[in-house]
Amino acid sequence: MSPYHPEKINRVIVKLSGEFLAGEKKFGFDEALIDRITNDIIEVKRLGYSVGIVLGGGNIFRGGTWSNAKMNRVTLDNIGMMATIQNALYLSEVLKIKNYPTEVLSSVKAEKIAKFYTPSRALQSMKEGKIVFLCGGTGSPFFTTDTAVVLRAAELEADLVLKGTKVAGVYTKDPARYEDAEFIQELTFDEAINKQLNVMDMTAFALAKENNIPIKVFDLSIPGNLAKAIADVKVGTFVGNDLNNS
Repeated sequence: MSPYHPEKINRVIVKLSGEFLAGEKKFGFDEALIDRITNDIIEVKRLGYSVGIVLGGGNIFRGGTWSNAKMNRVTLDNIGMMATIQNALYLSEVLKIKNYPTEVLSSVKAEKIAKFYTPSRALQSMKEGKIVFLCGGTGSPFFTTDTAVVLRAAELEADLVLKGTKVAGVYTKDPARYEDAEFIQELTFDEAINKQLNVMDMTAFALAKENNIPIKVFDLSIPGNLAKAIADVKVGTFVGNDLNNS
């Protein structure tokens, strides 16, 4: 029996990487891709789920290149957090044009452009039927947006974290580099941590384990796959606690 029970899912937090938003351009926004991704988000909303979205900022700024390696890490992370706010504002506007109400909540204070994030404010916006963007990362340097999405899921008592990637899910090794990489349908957080499976950072996996927040890793490049990852046991890789006892 599968440990994944889609019928129990009501509130989801979606993680979208900044690099994915850029598409083949590698920088900024791929307009056709943004149109398709927002349609996928709308499909999930139409199915009745409460939706929160955490965005990366890599399509605008990445702090790990050789040219800025000697710069202050805190400054670089702050720039990255601001990039996630830009992405949230952009996708929010696209969804509003499509007549879907949104709320942009930032963990970094930027009162002129976004409300400050609090769990109660996010939950209220979800109750009002809004698609809620949770931007600014964790609000602190040294933490990735992978950790941010799990943190927000814990605070908002989400039923599932959805991690969009460019491959079907989690593999035994990088499928882009190794032809013998094997797809993993389900695994525990302990297995993900012990095997150093880098689909999410280890801090995120440890936080998810501690708070018992299941994660579905799936291929976001396939149109409609966001909704399918919630509803279909066989779409993506399920990561959770004590799978044999579920």
